[in-house]
Amino acid sequence: MALIVQKYGGTSVGSPERIENVARRVARWHARGHQLVVVVSAMSGETNRLIALAKEIQEQPDPRELDVMVSTGEQVTIGLLAMALKKVGLKARSYTGAQVKIITDSAFTKARILKIDEERLRADLDDGCVVVVAGFQGVDEHGNITTLGRGGSDTTGVALAAALKAEECQIYTDVDGVYTTDPRIVPEARRLKTITFEEMLEMASLGSRVLQIRSVEFAGKYKVRLRVLSSFEDEGDGTLITFEEDENMEQAIISGIAFNRDEAKITILGVPDRPGIAYQILGPIGDANVDVDMIVQNVGYDGLTDFSFTVHRNDYQKTLKTLEPVVKHIQARGIISGDKIAKVSVVGVGMRSHAGIASTAFRTLAEEGINIEMISTSEIKISVVIDEKYTELAVRVLHKAFNLDQAS
Repeated sequence: MALIVQKYGGTSVGSPERIENVARRVARWHARGHQLVVVVSAMSGETNRLIALAKEIQEQPDPRELDVMVSTGEQVTIGLLAMALKKVGLKARSYTGAQVKIITDSAFTKARILKIDEERLRADLDDGCVVVVAGFQGVDEHGNITTLGRGGSDTTGVALAAALKAEECQIYTDVDGVYTTDPRIVPEARRLKTITFEEMLEMASLGSRVLQIRSVEFAGKYKVRLRVLSSFEDEGDGTLITFEEDENMEQAIISGIAFNRDEAKITILGVPDRPGIAYQILGPIGDANVDVDMIVQNVGYDGLTDFSFTVHRNDYQKTLKTLEPVVKHIQARGIISGDKIAKVSVVGVGMRSHAGIASTAFRTLAEEGINIEMISTSEIKISVVIDEKYTELAVRVLHKAFNLDQAS
């Protein structure tokens, strides 16, 4: 008998019929003797509906009140799933994040989990209950409801698996695993049987929608076994995220092509080239709770340089507003910016031991007339910023250039 945490996304619980399908799946796992904690998202589209309602009242909704409101979506789902589980003859009990005591910081709409009190959950599991927990939410030390950001239910699932020392955290979604790239863009994309934690972390951070990056970070920190599965298939192995590279993995130089259309690029022109200038620019942006991705500082001349970086499109206008006083203070020439960019990345642990990956990627893009605006690299990835209109073409040609359409 193993303790397993299963997480089901919004499409998996998008209707009463699908919720009952989830209940039957959980019942099959329970019948095998497993203890089960089930984490669920809000029903598909519900969070967007709630946010739209909030914006009818306030154009920029108050973050604390928005968290109070959007957290209700998951509360509906846990109640319905608990009822469906009882309908098929199982003992079940539902919990909100606050009832579990998932304690977070007070960064409303982007809260981070600090600790989990798993005592009540263990008592229910020992009593034969299936425990159903609302994903995406917690409570701060002052009793305020908080949410973990979009996709935060994955983080809830992994965090609970870590706290409970579960055998495995299974993420059920509308795809049957992690693919070499998005099959909607490249029909030849293949499902990976396994992928390393490092590669999955890069894929998630670079735009892969299969897993939320913070959930992968949690899994890596606490060594939680992760498996991605489809909630619309009866059985399947999905994709296992592993923590060690085996001999077969080493043969795969590149594991996938990731892309992200949700970024904006900002360049500050004529920045004084002196120590501490990067902090003067990025410090206020960090204080505004905006995450910066790629950063490029050009070689200075005449004591001046240009400073470019990317942020999420949702933070684009907020960042520009934050920079207005900064640009005046440092006496820069001005700002140029745009949100019609995309980031395309080549990911693979094989880069560590194989030369020529960058030259292949750059040559492939050049042959298609795709200009590279920014470049970022690590041991296992190469990312480029390009014009958004070339995103799909870039993904297709890179996928082919690295033979990802061929079975290993």
